[in-house]
Amino acid sequence: MRVALAQTDCVLGDVEANLATAREQLAQAAAQGADLVVFPELSLHGYHLGALATDTSIAVDDPRLLALTSERGGADALVGLHEHTGLRAYNASALYSRGALVHSHRKLYLPNYLAWEERKHVSPGQQLRAYDLPGGRGRAATLVCNDAWQPVLPWLAVQDGAEVVIVPANSASTLDPEAMDTGLYWDTLLAYTAKMLQCWVVFVNRVGNENGASFWGGSRVVDPRGTVVAQAPKWERALVTVDVEVHEARRQRRAVPLVAEARLGLVDREVRRLIDEGGDS
Repeated sequence: MRVALAQTDCVLGDVEANLATAREQLAQAAAQGADLVVFPELSLHGYHLGALATDTSIAVDDPRLLALTSERGGADALVGLHEHTGLRAYNASALYSRGALVHSHRKLYLPNYLAWEERKHVSPGQQLRAYDLPGGRGRAATLVCNDAWQPVLPWLAVQDGAEVVIVPANSASTLDPEAMDTGLYWDTLLAYTAKMLQCWVVFVNRVGNENGASFWGGSRVVDPRGTVVAQAPKWERALVTVDVEVHEARRQRRAVPLVAEARLGLVDREVRRLIDEGGDS
C-alpha cells in the first residue's frame, strides 16, 4: 500500500479553501500512485475553533467530503473535520473511498491544559474501533493526536486487529519548554508504539501558524521495528509518499509474539476493580 502524508496548512474556519487544498493534494498523490492520503487533525477547519465567530462544523456524510474520492483511479482520503451532529460536535477524522464513508473516529481524549481548551468546543468520542482498509490492504485504526498519548488506546487498537495505527495531529511547538518538549515526546512515543505493539504508525502533523500557535510538521511513517522509514521536513508543507508493507506487522508478531497473549479477562477484572475502588468510569 502506498501512503501519502499530506503535511498541509489550513485556513481557520474556511472549509471551502481547505477542501480545495485537499483536492489538490489528492490529485498530486494519485499521480504518484498513492492508495491512501492522510491529512492532519482538523485539516478542513483549523484547530482554534473558539476563535471563530460562526459555527462551520459539517456532517461526515457531507456531499463535498464524499466527492473527494469519487473519481475513478483516485486515492482514498483520511481527513480531519469539526463534525456536526445536531446536538453535539466532535473532533473527527474520517476515511473515504470511492465516494463513500468507510470509517469515522471521534477524538476520545481532549486536552484541556496549557493553551489547549478542546473540551469547550467539542465532545469526546465514545468508542474505538479498528477497521478494514479498502481493497483488502489490511486493518487499521485511527487515533487523533492526544489519543495516541494514552497508552491503553494503541494497545486496544492492536488487540482489535490493527496493523496500522494512523495518527493525524495538530501538534504545535512547545509553549512551555519546562512543562514538555512536544517534538521529543512524539519522537519517543511513535517509535515506542510501533516497536512494542509491532505495528506501522502513520503520523501526519500540520504546519503553519494559527492564533499564536506554530505547528511544526515532522510527519513520518514508523515500521513495526520502530524504524522511521519516511519523514517530512519540519515547518514546511510537504507531500511524502511511502510504500507500507502492511502485513510486515503480522510477520513481526509471529516472530516475536509480544502482543499475542493479551489476557483480556485479567485486564477486564483489574479495570473493573479500579472502577469499583473509585476510579474514573
